[in-house]
Amino acid sequence: QVQLVESGGGLVQPGGSLRLSCAASGATLNYYAIGWFRQAPGKERKGVSCISSSDGTYYADSVKGRFTISRDNAKNTVYLQMNSLKPEDTTIYYCAAAPTLQPMCAMAPYYYDYWGPGTQVTVSS
Repeated sequence: QVQLVESGGGLVQPGGSLRLSCAASGATLNYYAIGWFRQAPGKERKGVSCISSSDGTYYADSVKGRFTISRDNAKNTVYLQMNSLKPEDTTIYYCAAAPTLQPMCAMAPYYYDYWGPGTQVTVSS
């Protein structure tokens, strides 16, 4: 059973940066695709970025050029570096894991089996 915990959220001014971490226990993330999602209250959960087990990366159009996903297998952790943050990036961010060795990943919630509890990101002056 994979357990995921996000960290790194907080309050940042517009234009600032945050790095979210998704730490895993109970399994080695090498064999998982990892996705980052965000969900505002009353709205559907949307994919932000994902990384396949072979390190293929994908981004939503709204974050391309600003966010970077990466993994550190030695630390069993996946990161989401978020730069040039905007007020509209404010919401709760979740990471999720899917056990697959496929070279691609999906940014659809149904693709993932395990989820973290989320971390709040607030972009405000």
